[in-house]
Amino acid sequence: MIRNLWYAVLESKEIPKNKPVGFMRLGERMVFWRDDAGEAHCCFDKCAHRGASLALGDLVDGHARCPFHGLEYDGSGRCVRIPANGRDAPVPPAFRMRSYPVFEGWGWVFIWWGDGEPDPAEPPYFEDLKGFTRWGSVQDPWNNHYTRVAENQIDVAHLPFVHHNTIGRGNKTLVEGPGVEWVSDRLFFQYVYNKVDDGSKPRGPNEVPVPDPSRDYKIEFLMPNLWENRISEKLRVSAAFVPVDDEHTLLYLRFYPGFMPFPPLAWLIGKIGSRMNLVIAHQDRRVVNTQLPKSDGTGTGENLFRGDKPIMEFRKKRQELRKALG
Repeated sequence: MIRNLWYAVLESKEIPKNKPVGFMRLGERMVFWRDDAGEAHCCFDKCAHRGASLALGDLVDGHARCPFHGLEYDGSGRCVRIPANGRDAPVPPAFRMRSYPVFEGWGWVFIWWGDGEPDPAEPPYFEDLKGFTRWGSVQDPWNNHYTRVAENQIDVAHLPFVHHNTIGRGNKTLVEGPGVEWVSDRLFFQYVYNKVDDGSKPRGPNEVPVPDPSRDYKIEFLMPNLWENRISEKLRVSAAFVPVDDEHTLLYLRFYPGFMPFPPLAWLIGKIGSRMNLVIAHQDRRVVNTQLPKSDGTGTGENLFRGDKPIMEFRKKRQELRKALG
């Protein structure tokens, strides 16, 4: 994983108001909780005293309290009370847990997994998804590095084989394109024109039409771990590839039924759409879980072909970010 980036790691609904909760994210045991104002906090889940998990504790005045000896921590990771030393006793500065800045928006919880102050101050997000307020979501565990799962979503050549009886029907095995356009330093959209192999030479990336990203169908990827499929103006699918550790990922899938103005029906359609997404994801997972190595595929001797251009661009950008950010 690359440090000094904003990662989507949870949905907001996963952090309750009345207790701390623990999750493995980015190869670390993390604890999340909300203070009395409802603001979310995240720390490396290891009490500075004897290393116990605060996720098994409770909340006191907005502070996370360790279940072992009752030490209390504020949102910055600083211990504010050691009961054994007395109510008003000063706390030595060494009693501190590593904390991560948190940003909540669009139903996601992001953490700045890095050093110092976040840069940028807020995580980037898909502009055309910010207006959606209703969606259905599901979670799906994969036994791969998050980049393996992400690369599957930008792979344009697997559809007629992995999804031959769902979204890949029609035996369109010939890949025309694919094109990749970088919108910003962290965001690209891709396009492809697959067709039945009629013996003709496939057109390359510079020979196929470039869609209008504000109007046409498109797939976007936002580094490091967010993806959007713009099916139409009022119908979207998005995903977050949440790193658990180097060989495990939790895939979050969302279905946005913007065409339905009635909340109860929108909720129902969102749920149904999310379940359909899960069926398709399981077709992918069956194959992707067999890839070796399970870790990041960059530099492992894979032989890529022209149709893998989105994957090549993704890997190139990750290498640039790793070099620039550490």
